[in-house]
Amino acid sequence: MTPPDYYKVLNISPKATQQEIKNAYRRLAKQYHPDTCDNDQSSNGDRIVALNHAYEILGDAHQRKQYDLSRDAANYRGIRSAQGTTVRPRQTTETDLDVWLQHIYRPLNQAILKIIKPLEAQIDELAADPFDDDLMATFQTYLEDCQAILDQAQKLFQSLPNPANVARAARDLYYCLNHLGDGLEQLEWFTLNYNEEYLHSGQEMFRRADQFSWQAQEAIAQL
Repeated sequence: MTPPDYYKVLNISPKATQQEIKNAYRRLAKQYHPDTCDNDQSSNGDRIVALNHAYEILGDAHQRKQYDLSRDAANYRGIRSAQGTTVRPRQTTETDLDVWLQHIYRPLNQAILKIIKPLEAQIDELAADPFDDDLMATFQTYLEDCQAILDQAQKLFQSLPNPANVARAARDLYYCLNHLGDGLEQLEWFTLNYNEEYLHSGQEMFRRADQFSWQAQEAIAQL
């Protein structure tokens, strides 16, 4: 079966850069969003589904490469690999508790707060007009900054083994970081297609991450 031409769906060249793909998807998602378009809603819904699927493939460099390789193959089935960095707590050797608290837990806790604390204010500012490009650009910058902080936090968390007596706190931090990653992914999808379900999912992921962060603090306080 001949695969769909996702480049045509997004109205871009097969030589488009990843940023050009992202920009094209966001522009079309905004164009066909029900809050900004007076055209037939049923046809718009089908178009948005097609846009989402095209961006899901082309927006990811790995999936795009596989798609390009399979583009002319009759047996193309599509590739939808899961993305995201998974953080694994390490407990193979012992680390001094004071060292772990000073060099891992405290900076990690500060990084988590830098991600979670500004979210509601950022959403309130964007709520003035989600379709305003400047407001959306500000929100996207916040998400990019959060992703950079999260990437460093994940590396920090894995840089030393966890002392055995902080296993509970390490578990909660592990869940916290993973929920933040999932939340950022959902919020990024919202900036691309203005679907509020992604916004609410992202907020819920952040809420749960905050809960795990507090549980980790409580576990540390009990040591």
